[in-house]
Amino acid sequence: MSTIDAAVIGCSAGGLQALQQILPPLSATLGIAVIIVSHTGPERSSALSQLLGRCCKLPVSDAQEREPVLPGHVYIAPPDYHLLIEPDFTFALSVDPRVCNVRPAIDVLFISAAGAYRERLAGVVLTGANTDGAIGLKAIADRSGICLVQDPGTAVAGTMPQAALAMVAGAKILTLSQIPGELMELARP
Repeated sequence: MSTIDAAVIGCSAGGLQALQQILPPLSATLGIAVIIVSHTGPERSSALSQLLGRCCKLPVSDAQEREPVLPGHVYIAPPDYHLLIEPDFTFALSVDPRVCNVRPAIDVLFISAAGAYRERLAGVVLTGANTDGAIGLKAIADRSGICLVQDPGTAVAGTMPQAALAMVAGAKILTLSQIPGELMELARP
């Protein structure tokens, strides 16, 4: 049995380039769900799923309201909606107020995912220029989940990983090239 059932990933400034390094090495037989919040503009349509789908062996799509979270799939938070995971492992979309001045917010996804998956969740904080994700990563740590943070020295914007490390001292610090292998090891049956 694998260590985790899902991985949540949060990124902001420099995030597209980071995701384009992390997702391609992931195996097409990866047995976990990968759920991503990337800070985007408030426009209602996003090309992020299409861009990442071109470089990823797993199917990639925007998460939909009440859609079940399935293993072996990459889900992207749609623009201008907070993405949550319900206790029955389905998605919920919210237009609640912005968190850290953004919607979707990483903290919102991480906190809800921590409640649903508890110790069977990995949280990954990547490059970004604000503190979104730090409180959510702490929620994952508090439920015995696995916490991974991009080495701030390798990030386009180190503020987000630094904030996450300040909040979760025991988080594992990795380079972008190390993260896919770590996720595949955690997902190994």
